[in-house]
Amino acid sequence: MNYESTFIVSTELPADKVEQLIAKAVKTIEAVKGTVKVVQQLGKKKLAYPINKLREGNYVYMELSGEGSMISSLESFFKLNDSVIRFLTVKIEKKKKFVKLAVRSEQAVENLATEVKNGTTK
Repeated sequence: MNYESTFIVSTELPADKVEQLIAKAVKTIEAVKGTVKVVQQLGKKKLAYPINKLREGNYVYMELSGEGSMISSLESFFKLNDSVIRFLTVKIEKKKKFVKLAVRSEQAVENLATEVKNGTTK
């Protein structure tokens, strides 16, 4: 299964500590046979509302692949780490394919209009 996980880290944490936190999260995922596809630090952003008297946080986005037990381990890691303010992990669904309706050619539309005009439609 494929997942997306985003977590917010306190801005009071130095950049090297954020890197260490990300490395520990990756090790936690790999320990339960999961894989990390993408890790992006989205930087400092303003929070929608204050959390623990903090108004800003460093956002980190990860794309993961693995079993459900991997998510349990990762979320336990986030809960036990005081530097993580909030986290959200969601399952990525496969994109649905839509069938395109057949479009009539201009000639077919003109023929139909002529038939309607002449009253010869079936």
